[in-house]
Amino acid sequence: MASERQIRVGDVLIGGGAPVAVQTMTKTETANLPETLAQIHRVAEAGADLVRCAVPRNEDVEALRTIVRESPIPIIADIHFNHTLAIKAIEAGAHCVRLNPGNIGGPEKVAEVIAVAKRHDVPIRVGVNSGSLPKHLRDLEFTDPVEALVRAAEETVALMESLDFLDFKISMKSTSVPNTIASNRRLSERVPYPLHLGVTEAGTKYTGSLKSAVGLGTLLADGIGDTVRISLSTFHAEEEVKVAWEILKALKLREKGPVLIACPTCGRLQFDMDSVVAEVERRLEAYDDPIEVSVLGCAVNGIGEARHADFGITGAKDAGMIFSKGEPLKKVPTDQLVDELFQEIDRYYASGKQVVVDAAEQAEATRWLSENEDLSAMTPERLAQLEKDKLREEQDAAAAAAERPAGVDETSSPTAGRRFSRTA
Repeated sequence: MASERQIRVGDVLIGGGAPVAVQTMTKTETANLPETLAQIHRVAEAGADLVRCAVPRNEDVEALRTIVRESPIPIIADIHFNHTLAIKAIEAGAHCVRLNPGNIGGPEKVAEVIAVAKRHDVPIRVGVNSGSLPKHLRDLEFTDPVEALVRAAEETVALMESLDFLDFKISMKSTSVPNTIASNRRLSERVPYPLHLGVTEAGTKYTGSLKSAVGLGTLLADGIGDTVRISLSTFHAEEEVKVAWEILKALKLREKGPVLIACPTCGRLQFDMDSVVAEVERRLEAYDDPIEVSVLGCAVNGIGEARHADFGITGAKDAGMIFSKGEPLKKVPTDQLVDELFQEIDRYYASGKQVVVDAAEQAEATRWLSENEDLSAMTPERLAQLEKDKLREEQDAAAAAAERPAGVDETSSPTAGRRFSRTA
């Protein structure tokens, strides 16, 4: 279930119905100001709402003062083991502090950090990780790792509440995707606080993106999760942000930039679709609007599978077609498909988001489609039409039956058992 409580990190609202926030973490030494600030600007441009910086040394705290002042997005200080660094980070202006009560030195040290956080009105992200559970939960971890994670999180919540501090969000991560899903589902039913989602140590860009999409996508589809971070083994933090956005866009939770739809290649393919898709994707990066663009590899299925797309192309060996919202626009040579596609997109924006139609070009494209389309192919569009037709036939039959006089069923007649009968 969605979190009830809401916190604010800088100018970003988290939980309580706010949009899911995208977070990442810098890969640089925080004290290296030029590199750290450059990366922060890159992730902000990619769409990060929040960014976390590691603060393992006093030099990083000093750098934090400048980073907070010059960053375009809120800064979260990542603290482990040394609670005095957490205090210093708050005093340096960090918008939020991430700490794990299990490795910060005990409840007394946590209380010291909380006291300073209260004075500065700074929220805390408390973390629970499958790799660093408290000793008293180690046995439970072997028999029920999900419950071990949840209990560790509940103990952390109880500690924060005992300190009269409710301005926090919870992160509960595991390297196991099933455990991440199950534990966050269970915890979301027990606490009202915002949840930060992530599959810890997910892996490379390929495997890590897949594991994160499965784990985080499942939870987000359930309405669970308020911030997300994709943990990839890469020095390019903006790659984590891009993956996070693709997950949110796929679930229609947030919009940012174009959506590209591309069919899988098969034996019907008659042009170099993989390079065409790559070029379309690259050129779409220049557009901020959430326009939907489709690339179909052949004309067998016509344009039915992408009828909802704002613009699209479908190709054949020597020629292809550009379409919009299921309607043909123009036929063009295959080697000009991409250029012509973007000319139509630019013309659309120049006309105030109006599709510009040339009647002669549209007629030519329609003829081309009729000559190349396989009318026997069971596309989703045609299947939907068949179902619609069948439903209409059933409704017509039911309406006709309702108009016929109803016969008398003697077995259910109110006269049953009386001394007279309707048939007598």
